[in-house]
Amino acid sequence: MSVEYGGKTIYGANIGILMLETQFPRIFGDIANAATWPFPVQYRIVRGATPDNVVRKDPILLVDGFIAAAKDLVAHGCDGLTTNCGFLALIQDKISEAVPVPVATSSLMQIPVVQQLLPKSKRVGVITISKANLTGAHLKAAGAPLDTPIVGTDNGRAFTHGILDDQPSINFEECRLDLLDAARELMTKHDDIGAIVLECTNMTPYAADIRKLTSLPVYSIYSFVNWFHQGLVPDRFDLTLDDPTLNLNGGE
Repeated sequence: MSVEYGGKTIYGANIGILMLETQFPRIFGDIANAATWPFPVQYRIVRGATPDNVVRKDPILLVDGFIAAAKDLVAHGCDGLTTNCGFLALIQDKISEAVPVPVATSSLMQIPVVQQLLPKSKRVGVITISKANLTGAHLKAAGAPLDTPIVGTDNGRAFTHGILDDQPSINFEECRLDLLDAARELMTKHDDIGAIVLECTNMTPYAADIRKLTSLPVYSIYSFVNWFHQGLVPDRFDLTLDDPTLNLNGGE
């Protein structure tokens, strides 16, 4: 048996998720439903960081609580951190400076990479839980162009109200319709959309329906954190290079 080296207490749950303090239900696909993830995750709740305080107010006022929770996750074995709100891009720099592991606070951080995948004639569009509160400061913090097209679910049936007002029950079929309406609005208002990024971490369950409706690639916190995790825990492809039955030259 080979020698193994330690250094931390908990192993096998490499991603830590900084959570807002909420009560609304979390369906399969939501970042806060642990069954969503194909790998173990660890959670820490930041007390006082309600959806209203983070989205409609200033999350920088809560940064000390996020940093404390981030440090605790690292102390419990996490090798990378994320959060459950895209608006926390505003504190990306402060958290990343406070801990010794990579930090991916916001789904919005995907925008620059996704833009590189598209032809120059196409742009990334964003669907957010609150267009009224998503500002240029959030986009700048995520490294996204300030003219990024944005639509919100602000005036929808259930999604924005249910989450930002932290309702104890939510009609998720109405949420699905809200997301599809927002996708239609984005496509109608902007004829140069080549891909969609979902700002809100509660939007992942509807990504497949948005993809079907628009025929565009759809990126969410789920796509982001799966990519992030792959860097922390790469898949292993064992090759026995001295095995005479293994011909790496394709049969030559």
